[in-house]
Amino acid sequence: MKGLGELERAVMEVLWAREEPATARDVSRALADRDLAHTTVMTVLDRLAKKNFLVRERDGRAWSYRPAETREGYVAELMLGALALSGDRDAALAHFARSVTGDEAAALRRVLEDLG
Repeated sequence: MKGLGELERAVMEVLWAREEPATARDVSRALADRDLAHTTVMTVLDRLAKKNFLVRERDGRAWSYRPAETREGYVAELMLGALALSGDRDAALAHFARSVTGDEAAALRRVLEDLG
């Protein structure tokens, strides 16, 4: 899964923070401090939908958008993609495990134990 550009990430953050789908107008309002043209937001939403980051559905005359994946799912895909680039997955995993905090290591242990 490819990474997101800065504006794409900002749009995704808006949508990940919402419990319900949003229209382009909703996203534009949420990003009002960035002084973006509404058409720019519409273009970014369209691009994200074409890249399968968003699910787009008709909402009257407008489209509504919702993330195709959670933020955590997206980050996990990025991590798996980075791991796939490694020449030695075991070494990359070991290096990662040595670099996490104690709390993060405990969370990893719990998940691994749950997986059995």
